[in-house]
Amino acid sequence: MNGDEQLLRGRVYGCDHDDPDPGPRPARTYAMLVGGPLDGLLLDITGWTPDEVGGGVALPTELSRWPGGRALYDPSAPGARTLGEKTCRFHYSGDAP
Repeated sequence: MNGDEQLLRGRVYGCDHDDPDPGPRPARTYAMLVGGPLDGLLLDITGWTPDEVGGGVALPTELSRWPGGRALYDPSAPGARTLGEKTCRFHYSGDAP
């Protein structure tokens, strides 16, 4: 793991780069992003419905194959997250322009 990858690990996607506390907050629910350009980041999914979680995400990033594109992440498995859990995993499935 290089220095840039270590810098991203455990940070919340969308936090400012100069935020002194970019980590998770208590009483929030997060999805860990696994693989791809955003590997190790956490995505705040507090308040998402099971259908929203099941649909995965397309996250804007300059780190995808296409600058200004989106990194696609899907939930780890159907039913892998139940309401009330604090974390789940979204796995990288590709990039989109």
